[in-house]
Amino acid sequence: MGKIASVIGLLVFFILVVGKPFYVIDEREQAIILQFGKPVRVQTEPGLKAKVPFIQTVTFFPKTLLEWDGAPGQIPTGDKTFIEMDTFARWRIVDPLQYFKTVRDEIAARERLGAIVEAVTNDFITSNTLIEVVRSSNRLMKAEDLVAEGMLEQVTQLSKVKLGREQMTRGILEQVREKMSPFGIEVVDFRIKRINYVEDVRKKVYERMIAERKQISQQFRSEGMGEARRIEGEQQKELRRIKSEAYRTVEEIKGKADAEATRIYAEAFNRDPEFYSFVNTLDIYKKSLDEKTSIIMSTDSEFFKYLKDYTN
Repeated sequence: MGKIASVIGLLVFFILVVGKPFYVIDEREQAIILQFGKPVRVQTEPGLKAKVPFIQTVTFFPKTLLEWDGAPGQIPTGDKTFIEMDTFARWRIVDPLQYFKTVRDEIAARERLGAIVEAVTNDFITSNTLIEVVRSSNRLMKAEDLVAEGMLEQVTQLSKVKLGREQMTRGILEQVREKMSPFGIEVVDFRIKRINYVEDVRKKVYERMIAERKQISQQFRSEGMGEARRIEGEQQKELRRIKSEAYRTVEEIKGKADAEATRIYAEAFNRDPEFYSFVNTLDIYKKSLDEKTSIIMSTDSEFFKYLKDYTN
């Protein structure tokens, strides 16, 4: 009996250690049970599981998101402009059995995903112009926001966006997702990481950008000069108006002063006409007579009256 128990113990130990009838599935994993290399069932729930030792094996696959980063490459746009594009995608295994039957492992899955992403991306890029690839809407750029309304087409000559980068990205994602579905893979996200001109085109683009900005600055200067002329014209007009009003005010004041002086003179004349005549005559003497002046008049002249009284 002791030998039988020892044999049974060794057999149980051999089955538990070498045969490994139990396995554990992590929350981030899913598994396929293989019997003689063929899948017999799928396990997606975490926990301790059992299998037939020596006959069945377990292959684990991740449930988490997996990365795919494409290598930068040159692609011609629909208007024959070569650009450098760098893309990436995120994917996960949603059908382990189909995944195992078609691509089997992660290396093959990445290669298949990369080929499909690059093919779909090339189709979209070569079918659309550069403006569709780099812009998502017809929103005015920051520099263009400063351009007067109605001058945008004259200054930048930008085409209108019909599809745009965001819709193009969504279109690529939908097609890639559809093509990867038969492999038990769900493509969760696709993005264009970076877009740039190739070196041969970049210099010409920079020169064009500089020329456009110079054109914009020239437009600003022209509009500024026009605005300055308008302000100067309004200033001159306002200055003439102020001078005219000031001259009118001065004339009104002078008229009132002359009238007041005339009134005072009239009152003074009415009070003592003889004295008023005397003062006026003396003033005339002062203005008309000096050491170089000679006057010949008769003795009965009114102008000589006060001189005659003075000599008497």
